[in-house]
Amino acid sequence: MSRVKLLCLPYSGASAMVYSRWRRSLPDWLAVCPLELPGRGARLGEPLQTDMGALARQLALESLPDLDRPYALFGHSLGALLGFEVAHALRELGAPAPLALFASGTAAPTRREDYEKDYSQPKSDAELVVELRDLQGTPEEVIANEELMSLTLPILRADFLMCGLYRYRLRSRLDLPIHVLGGKEDKSSMEQLLAWQEETSVGFSLDMVAGGHFFIHDHEAKVLRLIRNNLSVHLRRVRHFSAMAADG
Repeated sequence: MSRVKLLCLPYSGASAMVYSRWRRSLPDWLAVCPLELPGRGARLGEPLQTDMGALARQLALESLPDLDRPYALFGHSLGALLGFEVAHALRELGAPAPLALFASGTAAPTRREDYEKDYSQPKSDAELVVELRDLQGTPEEVIANEELMSLTLPILRADFLMCGLYRYRLRSRLDLPIHVLGGKEDKSSMEQLLAWQEETSVGFSLDMVAGGHFFIHDHEAKVLRLIRNNLSVHLRRVRHFSAMAADG
C-alpha cells in the first residue's frame, strides 16, 4: 500500500511533539508528519502568529514541495480550524487535494460564536490558568511550575487570540471528505459539530468519542483507529480510479 502523509496540526499552546507517539501506533503506510507552528518547539525563535489566514498560507507554502504522494490533514481544536484553512490555502495554490480532513474537538467554522465572544481579547495569565484547569489537560504540577508556565502562557495567549479573531470567509466547498471527531463531554454541541458538513462537497462523518476536550489522548487508540480505517478506504478508492484511468 502507498504511504500516506498525515499532516498533524497541534491544539492551542502545544507543539508538534504532541503527535510524536502516534508514529509508534500507526501502520507503516501512514507517515505521521506533525507541522510545527511559529513560536514553539523547533520554531521557538519565530514570532507567534494571531492571524489564522496568514498562518495557514505560510504552512501551505512550506508543505507544498513535500506533497509528492497522497496526504491527509488532522487537527485538534485550534488545529482543526487551522487544518481547514490550510486545505483552502493549498487549493488556492493549485496543490492536489488531501485524501481527507480530520477535524477534531472543535465547532465548525460557521459556528464560532462562543469563541468570538470569549477569546477576542488577550487573556491575562490568571485567566489562562483558569482555562487550563477547565480543559483538564494540564497536570497541576505543570501549572505550578513557573518556568514552564512562563514559556507556555504566551503561546496559549496568542493561540486563543487567533481563535477569537478568526472570521469565516464564504468560499466554494472543499472537494474532500471531512471526518469530525467530538468528545462526548466536550463543550462543542452536536449542532456545532454537524455544521462541518456544510464545508465539503464530497463526504462527511461524525464520530463521538468518550471523554472531554482531550479525548484524543485519553482514548488515543480509538482516535487512531478511526483515522486509519477512513484513510485506508480513501486510499483504496484513489488507487482504484488511478488503475481505471491507466487502463482507459
